[in-house]
Amino acid sequence: MGYGLGIFLLALGLILAFAVQDAINGVNLTMVGYILAAVGALAIVLTAITANRSRGAHTVATTTHSDGSQTVEERSNRVD
Repeated sequence: MGYGLGIFLLALGLILAFAVQDAINGVNLTMVGYILAAVGALAIVLTAITANRSRGAHTVATTTHSDGSQTVEERSNRVD
């Protein structure tokens, strides 16, 4: 699943929903188009979320010294 699949489903769904005037017995092409458009939009959103999640890492390390003091070290690794 990726951006290409999402865009394809969105475009196909919008074409079926708004441009096709034919009728098939037992099939509402307008509703099928709306469903495909919704699935395509969802695929685009989920692809964007998963791609953004893997772009960087954030780590926090706490070190306790022998005198009782603590040192906190934060690291952010972003891949651009």
